[in-house]
Amino acid sequence: MMSSLRCIAKHPTIALVDSSTTLIDLKQIHTQLLINGVLNDPHLSGNFVATIAVRNPNNLEYSNRVLDQCDNPSLFAFNSMIRAYSKSSTPSKSFHFYSRILHSRNNLLPDNYTFNFLVRTSAQLSSFETGPSVHGALVKHGFENDPHVQSALIFMYAELGCLEQCHRVFSGIADPDLVCQTAIVSACAKCGDVDYARLLFNEMPERDPIAWNAMIAGYAQCGKSREALGLFHLMQMEGVRVNEVCMVSVLSACCHLGALDQGRWAHAYIERNKVRMTVTLGTTLLDMYAKCGNMSKAMECCLGGLAMNGFGEKCLELFSIMEEEGVRPNEVTFVSVLRGCTVVGLVEEGRRHFDSMKELFGIEPQLEHYGCIVDLYGRAGRLDEALNFINNMPMKPHAGAWGALLHASRMYRNMELGELASRKIVELEDRNHGAYVLLSNIYADSKLYDGVSNVRQNMKAKGVRKLPGCSVIEVDGEVHEFFAGEDNSHPRYNEIEMMLEEISRRLKLAGYVANTNPVLFDIEEEEKEDALFKHSEKFAIAFGLIGLREGVPIRIAKNLRVCWDCHDVTKMISKIFNRVIIVRDRNRFHHFQNGECSCKDYW
Repeated sequence: MMSSLRCIAKHPTIALVDSSTTLIDLKQIHTQLLINGVLNDPHLSGNFVATIAVRNPNNLEYSNRVLDQCDNPSLFAFNSMIRAYSKSSTPSKSFHFYSRILHSRNNLLPDNYTFNFLVRTSAQLSSFETGPSVHGALVKHGFENDPHVQSALIFMYAELGCLEQCHRVFSGIADPDLVCQTAIVSACAKCGDVDYARLLFNEMPERDPIAWNAMIAGYAQCGKSREALGLFHLMQMEGVRVNEVCMVSVLSACCHLGALDQGRWAHAYIERNKVRMTVTLGTTLLDMYAKCGNMSKAMECCLGGLAMNGFGEKCLELFSIMEEEGVRPNEVTFVSVLRGCTVVGLVEEGRRHFDSMKELFGIEPQLEHYGCIVDLYGRAGRLDEALNFINNMPMKPHAGAWGALLHASRMYRNMELGELASRKIVELEDRNHGAYVLLSNIYADSKLYDGVSNVRQNMKAKGVRKLPGCSVIEVDGEVHEFFAGEDNSHPRYNEIEMMLEEISRRLKLAGYVANTNPVLFDIEEEEKEDALFKHSEKFAIAFGLIGLREGVPIRIAKNLRVCWDCHDVTKMISKIFNRVIIVRDRNRFHHFQNGECSCKDYW
């Protein structure tokens, strides 16, 4: 059967249409084709419709009107419209043209391209009703064995989160080609079964760059950053061509680990191999530098990184420059601006920026913006205003807003508001261990140990467990992990233990007293201090002191929020040992230098 998307020779005038053709130019071309009688030929009229739809998608409505003027539109024209709308902001309109195929006067029948585009439309819609319906229709028309349709189905079910359906489609393929094999690997990245994806990947007789990219992206997205970097190095050893999609995943992995040296290497690799610098890749590169604490690289345009690192003034200065240059802010810009106001305590200015979103720029504030204002009031100790703001939100408050109030309640020891915020968070996310831990700490700070006990009993009853602390540090290009407790697995553990003893000795000489309130209340004070000194970031700092040259900043990434004691200790270490220490916890960055922290003791 001749394919409906077979390359058809274009009339020279039609060939003038491209992505930059304006509507006025299109009308002139259309007029010329009508005068010359070109559009009387159904193949050429269909070609004109298809060219506008596919090569000039900004004028989809015009191609639609041209199609309406055709007496007997070809399947090629209809398929082109389905394809164009499947990639548009209104993909559901694709089904209008499928309906026109089924009810066409010249008795057209959908082909494999029709269903390939409809399946991809269903994937974009993420509809649990539409996708299976299209699947049923393509089986009815006999296209379930077409390799393009099969790979599209796997992609669609992956977008719906239906990994079992992906496996069913894949298992029904007698001889899966490279595209289908890559599709199932991608589906297992996307749906969280990354180990099975790696098994399939290893068994592939041939692996193209798409398969490599999918596997590396899968590791990066599910938090297995070390595996992502390891696979990237293997990819290079096998001489596989690397593109910008792969480098986004590599930089994301470096970002997650706080691995600045490997991030710098990846940046150099991008430049050396002339990898195309897309907007996504550029943003990820800047994000990597920001989240690894190297602000000199990211400061130029990464507002979010500035705010997260505690440089609120710089963030606001950059925003002022943007305004002066006439650069229009968007929703993401305002999240960074509001965070910038928060870290420097500019409540009124933050509220002014929040109000300007809708009044000056027509941007409707979203949940994250409301959460920022709650955090802004809370950080300033204006808890009543924070609660009032939550109660007057035009939508149901989310866990982020209540979490900001809970943290402020902990900071200012307001047990009543802390209990309220914690209860609200648990109503929304009953397995949010952070809410339980913060409430437990509020009770512990007030010496209300019955409350601490009740919280922990509730956690146990609901099966909620606090995540074990883990800190990572990069030394000489190698990433090292440390876990809380008796983690003696590191090859230089004896040296680390000796450094911890030296740190403890110097801290006591400087007047350090452990903040043991948040630690279990039913153990002796000496045991509490010992438990605190086994927090993961203290192991990482000790290793940084013995493994990095003097004067080199110690950069650490931690999976949990830094505790009070570790924060106080790190401030003192930065002064006693004259070292810059940069810690990224789950909430923000802490730049420790000369006994002070960029967060100003609020995090």
